[in-house]
Amino acid sequence: MIAIIDYDAGNIMSVNKALIHLGEETSLTRDKDVLMAADKVILPGVGSFGDAMEKLKSYDLVDVIKEIAKSGKPFLGICLGLQLLFESSDESPGVDGLGILKGSIKHIPPKEGLKIPHMGWNSLEIKDDQPLFKGVDNGSYVYFVHSYYLDAADKNDVAATTNYSVEIDASVRRDNIFACQFHPEKSGEVGLKILKNFIDIGR
Repeated sequence: MIAIIDYDAGNIMSVNKALIHLGEETSLTRDKDVLMAADKVILPGVGSFGDAMEKLKSYDLVDVIKEIAKSGKPFLGICLGLQLLFESSDESPGVDGLGILKGSIKHIPPKEGLKIPHMGWNSLEIKDDQPLFKGVDNGSYVYFVHSYYLDAADKNDVAATTNYSVEIDASVRRDNIFACQFHPEKSGEVGLKILKNFIDIGR
């Protein structure tokens, strides 16, 4: 069973629907016991970094997420869920992120001809031997909606990049922790393949 952390994130139902489509049993929950008992856990997210951290704190989820990350079970952050794993964001100065991974979230710099927020399909430059991208062609297109991007402190954590005004660390992986800036649940067959790869980790 995959638990999806329910902290009122905007994309929670679309993530759940995609997993059910793939035949996976899911639970939308903020219950610590259910989260800890799950085979895998997903942290979705759409919206403001600061507001999301406030929600996680109000539901007593911060320490739970850190415990899950240390437990070794596969964990996937999606969009804002990726950003929250890191230390800080330009979007919400003075607000600490979860700090599970090292790096900062920066505003996409303006560039002539490019709109911010970045909304649309961009291709991925995928690093070798990434479980999340098994069977996904390098250069595959996925769907992004964001104004802020990850600059990972340790580039060894970066599983895939894209370019939109600046090089963006579009996906990360360290041990059992995986995350995507893009929305696999909105990225068609490529996105479903990525979610299926996450489901199959450890099987």
